Amino acid sequence: MVSLTNDIKQAFSTVKTFPVATASKAGEPNVTPHGFVKIVDDETIWIGDIFMKTTIKNVQENPKVSIYVHGPETKGCFQIKGNVEVKSSGPEYTKLNEIVKSMMPNAQAKHLLIMKVTGVYQCAPGPNAGEKIL
Repeated sequence: MVSLTNDIKQAFSTVKTFPVATASKAGEPNVTPHGFVKIVDDETIWIGDIFMKTTIKNVQENPKVSIYVHGPETKGCFQIKGNVEVKSSGPEYTKLNEIVKSMMPNAQAKHLLIMKVTGVYQCAPGPNAGEKIL
């Protein structure tokens, strides 16, 4: 696994909505905005499924996910890649729903995607664009 640096975690904390990319088993791409994306430790990111359709179908077929981290306060941009495990019960799923309820009292997560980070890539323009940094 890859451990996120403090700089990347700081940039991540400034973003409100994250483009999350997936692909079906056949390779059909999908990218959607997600607001329930949280770093839980240096190697793990939680993604809450509140309204997912294609995203959840894709990760059930192909567990690879990419999150784009960019915004006016990020001082650059990053692409975080990883593998996800889907949960719809258990203590982690319950904890996610506590977070969701604190943000949207009438909402509930259908699934929790637990992403283990496998790599971080530079997205900013320039000679290092696309290079793996972690």
